[in-house]
Amino acid sequence: APRARARPAGPMGGVAPSRAANRERRSAAGGARGAARGDGSPPADPQPAKLSRAELYKPPTSEELTQLKETEDLFHSSLLRLQIEELLKEVTLKETKKKKIDAFLHEINNLLGAIPETPETELTDQAWLSKDVKVPFLQVPFNVKGKFHFVPPAELKVVGSYLLGTCIRPEINVDIAVTMPREIFQDKDNLNQRYHRKRALYLSHIAQHLSKEKLFGSVKFAYMNSNHLKPILLLRPQGKDEKMVAVRLHACPSSGLFKPSRFYPSKNNVRTAWFMEQSTPKEATEPPTPHYNNSILCDTVMLSHLHFLSNAATDFPGMKDGLALLKVWLNQRQLSKGLGCFSGFLVSMLVAYLLMKRKIVKMMSGYQVLRSTLQFLATTDLSVTGISLAKDADPSLPVLDDFHQAFEVVFVDPSGLVNLCADMTASKYHQVQFEAKCSMEILDDRMVDGFQVLLMTPKPMLRTFDHIFHLKHVSKLQGTCKKMQLLNELMDRGGNYVAAALPFIVSLLARGLSRRAQLVAHSLPQTPEWPIDAEPPKHKDVGPLTFGLLFVPEFAASTLEKGPQADHPEALEFRSFWGEKSELRRFQDGSICEAVVWEASTVCQKRLIPEQIIRHLCGLLHVWETGEEAMVSVVCSYDDLSRKLWNLKELPLTVTAVQGVHPALRYTDVFPPIPVKPIYSFHDRRKHLLLPSEEKPCPAYITPLKIICHMEGSGQWPQDKGAIKRIKAAFHLQLAELLRQQHQLVCRPAVTHTDVYKDGYVFRLQVAYHREPLILKEVVTPEGMLKYQDTEESRQLELETLHLPYLTSSLHGLQQQHPVFGSTSRLAKRWISAQLLSDSISEECVDLLVAFLFLHPAPFIPPSSPQVGFLRFLNLLATFDWKNNPLIVNLNTGLTGEQGKIKNKFVAARSRLPVMFLATPKDQWSSMWTRERPSAQILQRLILLASESHRALEELLMDPLSDQDVKMVFRPPLDFYDVLIHLNPNQIPRQLESVDQPVKSASRGVVKNSSATNILFPVVDYDPVQLYLQELRDAFDDLALFFYDKHGGEVIAVLWKPLSFQPQPFKVSSMKGRKVTTLNNELVCVPNVEAILEDFEILGEGLVKSVEARTEKWTI
Repeated sequence: APRARARPAGPMGGVAPSRAANRERRSAAGGARGAARGDGSPPADPQPAKLSRAELYKPPTSEELTQLKETEDLFHSSLLRLQIEELLKEVTLKETKKKKIDAFLHEINNLLGAIPETPETELTDQAWLSKDVKVPFLQVPFNVKGKFHFVPPAELKVVGSYLLGTCIRPEINVDIAVTMPREIFQDKDNLNQRYHRKRALYLSHIAQHLSKEKLFGSVKFAYMNSNHLKPILLLRPQGKDEKMVAVRLHACPSSGLFKPSRFYPSKNNVRTAWFMEQSTPKEATEPPTPHYNNSILCDTVMLSHLHFLSNAATDFPGMKDGLALLKVWLNQRQLSKGLGCFSGFLVSMLVAYLLMKRKIVKMMSGYQVLRSTLQFLATTDLSVTGISLAKDADPSLPVLDDFHQAFEVVFVDPSGLVNLCADMTASKYHQVQFEAKCSMEILDDRMVDGFQVLLMTPKPMLRTFDHIFHLKHVSKLQGTCKKMQLLNELMDRGGNYVAAALPFIVSLLARGLSRRAQLVAHSLPQTPEWPIDAEPPKHKDVGPLTFGLLFVPEFAASTLEKGPQADHPEALEFRSFWGEKSELRRFQDGSICEAVVWEASTVCQKRLIPEQIIRHLCGLLHVWETGEEAMVSVVCSYDDLSRKLWNLKELPLTVTAVQGVHPALRYTDVFPPIPVKPIYSFHDRRKHLLLPSEEKPCPAYITPLKIICHMEGSGQWPQDKGAIKRIKAAFHLQLAELLRQQHQLVCRPAVTHTDVYKDGYVFRLQVAYHREPLILKEVVTPEGMLKYQDTEESRQLELETLHLPYLTSSLHGLQQQHPVFGSTSRLAKRWISAQLLSDSISEECVDLLVAFLFLHPAPFIPPSSPQVGFLRFLNLLATFDWKNNPLIVNLNTGLTGEQGKIKNKFVAARSRLPVMFLATPKDQWSSMWTRERPSAQILQRLILLASESHRALEELLMDPLSDQDVKMVFRPPLDFYDVLIHLNPNQIPRQLESVDQPVKSASRGVVKNSSATNILFPVVDYDPVQLYLQELRDAFDDLALFFYDKHGGEVIAVLWKPLSFQPQPFKVSSMKGRKVTTLNNELVCVPNVEAILEDFEILGEGLVKSVEARTEKWTI
């Protein structure tokens, strides 16, 4: 067959993923060129290549055969191969850009040679420097010996990824090593930051001269990987090319200037007396300064690293591709920038190491390099067993153990001197390892689109971790360093207290949360670049530090921390770690152990135990109910009722199944029912009934918990739909009678159901007969033939008696596996209701969307806290491509290989299907929960609201200093609507469920009680607002849409339908809500808005407080 070109994937890195993702899903062939250019030009219509018959059936060439073989062996699908090839095209640098960059580098080279020398001065005398340049170095303490003068560079060499061809868009950095001449150095420049300060002064002088040149759009300073000891100079071209490239100048010493042995990890090069500004040195031994030594050594090996990498990359095209993929992978996980990051350079060295160890061979493709590297990372812990690129064992060089004593993570370069992971914390490496493990599982899972998930989906901390907390003011870490006696670490890191304290804080947290958390991670401290006339950023300018916790779901909420036995030597250490929290306890097995017990009574408080631990450990409580306990007691009461129904005596037919269908019975009811009994004096009494009283506020809303009772089949059931309804009514009466006699329950039978009051809850029993839907489908044709077809009535009944019970039991099972599924779904529904859209999307649909996050979490793992689940829910709504893809929710893993079939069928029938299409194992083709709603306009609105809410929450949660309230995303924007109907709060039965609870609220005529038995039946399922809404919709459906927050909203928002406002020709039959006017001498009718607004008030008399018309938005 003719070979079509694949679709490209969007450019990755700093680009918003949704655009890339959507572009990636567009048509197959045509847009490849436009999108590969990255200019988003529309795809040209694909022209099929005209091939002669001979060409079409030509046998494949040997090259094509190897490609086919490779595709079969390596990739799940040929699609993955095409996606990867297109991604690589998208991120690699184009030849035209290369030429421009080369010309720019050539001009920089000329300019650097022409910078004048300066006279020699003391290092501390910096008056020769222009006032427009500030030295990019924190000179603390300021006094230091040594002299400095500027001499133009001895040599300029381009190093790094640009030369190797492994740099990727959108951020192209070109690194230039500027060799400082030997004559500007003196004997003891390795000591007390003298070398670092000369380096900073050298760059300052260059900056002063280059800033006058017209060639540059900007000249700025930055810290290399946010390390304060290593400033670099950033040069960007003028004009529209400014975004094209950043040239980074690194000053480095001429070769052979320093004796390497001075910089072994065990050596000291910063004297305590100098650092502490004491006049006489103490006679004590000086501590080693491995990080300081490493920062100087890095500068001496830049060129040798370049040669080493270029040797690895020769004749190895797969290396370039593999590195591009690995860099995209690291960028998406926020691992590649900041102090101690897993940089692109580091991953290049790792690939070279695997090549050296023959774990990778030069025959491999980019995808194989990606897989082998991830496999190595997933299985090797460099914080325990370091690796080295040094070939010949020089006995004088330090060994791996020396490095392990000085650094948390060890990866030694080819010279045997430099630790490439010197600044990385063990925690950060463990995070990389964890991500690699997850990624390998995803690549091996045939059910997941590995490409989309691994390379196209960003993983910000907020959506990745279950709990996030911030260290707001990092300047407080100065105190931590004092308290933990980290003076040596401070000297080693040039006074950077954030870098000095971070490893200690993380290991403290990891130890305190050892059983609960599978991962304790931290954000990477990052300092932004700054103008050359500004002071360099201080240590505190890295902003707040963020920590993320990933829980082990079984232990996250346990209240006990069991320690060693009291007489064991470890007990002392346990006591000193936990302080006064630790106490002796006797356990069931008779042992007496140290233990820490955390106070927590509700599920919500137990979820916050990690917070208690963190606050306790950092030496640093408001209690609320989240309704999770309430839900459990509802389910217990339901279980008891279903046992009683199974065992009812004297029923003509037995109950074969009892199935709950109310959301509370699958743990996803936003406000689970609370057990209550009515206050009689609050109601009007009629015989045995209670009715709402006109004088009193509306009674509290009592939700009936619906339960389906399936009766056994029998030849006695009639085959006529009217007769079946009567038999069911008789069953409802009899159920009520028998429950009253045998279990003393108060019941109230009706034709379609029986309400049962039990344990303070009201259950609504509905009898079902399994053949009834079939009987409802019977239609007699004009010829007298009997045929079966779906009717609205049969569909509705199947939904209630078959599909809803199945969904409820499946989701009940999901809740047992993932304890926060219910809470996540409740947050999601509360948000949808708060946006006034709860009537526009079904509860079951939201439950399924949330279930999707737990069943298909890749690239994440399933949420273990409701807030991270909710953020992912908003992100799913906002970024999923509803137009071109079905959302497949694999409940109970009922689908094994049908996903492709569903997708193909979906694409073929797209125009006839609902705008939001959900497929489940039992409902693969009809998307029953979204068939009626949401409409296309509502889905658009939902997507917009979700992306805005997600953005707002992300900003709020990642900025610990903001004073905003998380509730702001639950307060809907009302300026969008045409009319607002304000309601009287006394008549809103669920007023207490509103987002901002009322200051004072009326009594609602019920008290909490779960043991009342012989009572008058309370008022059930009575919500005047919902009844009013129904009347409005019935009367004005053709003119307007009505929106309301059913959880205690005080406003009904109205939107006019634009079409109904266009003048219609006058017809007597269509005059409802309209008035006659003349237009161009014709009689036309238009909506009579004044009368309609008056009708709103009349219909809602007593419930409506006022009607506010936003006439500035529309004219009558």
